[in-house]
Amino acid sequence: MEPGGWDSFSKTSSSNSKIFCKIRCDPIMRTSRALLLRLRHDPQYQFSRASVEYVDRGAPGDRSVVRGDQIVSLESGWMEIESELKTKIIPFHRIRRIAYDGKTLWEK
Repeated sequence: MEPGGWDSFSKTSSSNSKIFCKIRCDPIMRTSRALLLRLRHDPQYQFSRASVEYVDRGAPGDRSVVRGDQIVSLESGWMEIESELKTKIIPFHRIRRIAYDGKTLWEK
């Protein structure tokens, strides 16, 4: 099922970085973790269609992208992802963009 009715809002966080968030009819959801939990558990979405771009020192351009189905767990301060050799811990503050079907839902 395709999500529809995307609402958007923006706010400035305490660190003065602008956070743009597009979410489906829920302007209270502001954190990357909350959005990922919604995409994982809401039956309207297929988590495998989500992608997360994060800061990855040493990767080309210091950025990497992971699909939702590669995310093993979502903890309170980090997500655990499958990599080619092992699982990796990615703190949520390293997330720069969350997309669903190529459309940006959240960006820092």
